[in-house]
Amino acid sequence: LDKARQQLAVAEQGIISAKAALGGNPDIETDKHPTVMAALAARDKAAYDLAQTTVTAPADGVISQASSFKPGQYVAVGTPLFSLVETGDTWIDANFKETQLTHMKPGQKAEIIVDTYPGKTFEATVKAIGAGTGAEFSLLPAQNATGNWVKVTQRIPVRLELTDPDAKMALRTGMSATVTVDTGVARGLPKIFGHATAGEAAE
Repeated sequence: LDKARQQLAVAEQGIISAKAALGGNPDIETDKHPTVMAALAARDKAAYDLAQTTVTAPADGVISQASSFKPGQYVAVGTPLFSLVETGDTWIDANFKETQLTHMKPGQKAEIIVDTYPGKTFEATVKAIGAGTGAEFSLLPAQNATGNWVKVTQRIPVRLELTDPDAKMALRTGMSATVTVDTGVARGLPKIFGHATAGEAAE
């Protein structure tokens, strides 16, 4: 960064010197003189190099694992230096059993509990329900070419949007959480027992 700034200053000084040297000949177009054009090109390149030293993040967030590199270190193109954890959009992905999704739909209220803050409940809302099971989109999906089929309850990812402002500051990426969604429908019990809920661990 300091080197780029020095190159920019030298290029700008070169422009000044070249224009001063042409002061005795009024017939020469200053900006088209080879010396001036070369100085202008050097100035533009130095300005471009200086601009490239600034790294702009695509979103607001917090830098993680930044201790892997040092100031002045040369880095090859494409080498990952750190991770950016976004802070503007906080969500939780919960893997519910398919039998728990009968009455679940986007917009329903949910409660989140994490081990880090025992006794603290965060409010959330169901944002989206996955289009398929986790096993279906895994790297090696299960195949049943032999015909020996055993029914296994599948899990479907559900994304919940945190509506509690405190949660966005308190939670960290990768935390485990217990999610309870209020589906608003009682299952097999009299309505006097209140709303039924679907609860599942999530990450």
